[in-house]
Amino acid sequence: MGPLTGFTVGVTAARRGDKLVALLTRRGARVVEAPVLPLEDDVALRRATEQCLTAPLDYVVATTGVGWRGWMSAADGWGHGADLAAACRDAVVLTRGPKATEAVRASGLDEAWSPTTEATDELLTWLLARPLAGRRIAVQEHGLPLDTFAAALRERGAEVVSVPVYRWAPPEDPASVRRLVEQTVRREIHALTFTSAPAITAFLETAAAEGLRELTLEAMRADVLSLCVGPVCARPLLEADLPVVWPERGRLGAMVRTLTEVLPARSRRHLKLGGRELVLQGSVLLVDGESYWLSPKGAALLRTLAEHPGWVLSRAELLRRAWADSDADEHAVEAAVARLRAALGPHSDLVRTVPKRGYRLAVG
Repeated sequence: MGPLTGFTVGVTAARRGDKLVALLTRRGARVVEAPVLPLEDDVALRRATEQCLTAPLDYVVATTGVGWRGWMSAADGWGHGADLAAACRDAVVLTRGPKATEAVRASGLDEAWSPTTEATDELLTWLLARPLAGRRIAVQEHGLPLDTFAAALRERGAEVVSVPVYRWAPPEDPASVRRLVEQTVRREIHALTFTSAPAITAFLETAAAEGLRELTLEAMRADVLSLCVGPVCARPLLEADLPVVWPERGRLGAMVRTLTEVLPARSRRHLKLGGRELVLQGSVLLVDGESYWLSPKGAALLRTLAEHPGWVLSRAELLRRAWADSDADEHAVEAAVARLRAALGPHSDLVRTVPKRGYRLAVG
């Protein structure tokens, strides 16, 4: 059994989603796939990004905030985030307007100059006033190509790398994204993985469209771990005041390693029953090398009882602590306990009924 056995992980990546799914399942996780935003024109952006890294840059032009964030986020996903940030840090960064300036600063960089207006012509005038022969200039585009801008720089002898930030397309299967939102609200998902900031925005917008935004945020604050490929990707979650983790290196393998370190540590419970050690991890109970998969509700119920082994918890207390459904009643607790015992098979006596008081774990 792998370190993620018992956990269900939501994968929102469209690009390289198959690789992320393979890494997770290899470590025992169950995966729910819901590609949020497939990419258009992804190849051109990656080629331009790699070209930027072949030699030092002298100038970098940021034209839009969303475009800059998209570029940095994509670079994180390809494992080039740190190298691109270092290349930009060694260059003179120019920003067009306050939104581009804010995005550049949010990525840990400082702009050298920004025009008083948001006119691209002012950026061009500033550059043309400098010696440009042999200089390398990266121009981040968003929307329409800046062919005239780039041509003027090339006429002065500069090498221009046009960076065509890709466009995000609507999800191919919107229903899968809606289901992932609903599973998040029901705590059937233990972790959500994101490889781009726009994917987070689209996921939360889907939740809002379903009338579930606040419940989704509540689940992500309390029970569902959010994992991002890097800090640029994580910004929408941080702005929503949500807890989020990311690896030191922006790579899928590093993401999964971080998940295997963080997720079991926050969800694993060790119990003893008749001299045997039991491990409750995610939605699975491990006993003597055997695994017993539980329903999300059953796992939540067992985890609540395991917080105070041997203590008697009333039906009302279990309902309050293990149920996210506001319309559930104490009969739902009785039904869930019955299903839990059935799932535990030969270990059904782990959950004991205390007449007129509630339930407890028979551990010690």
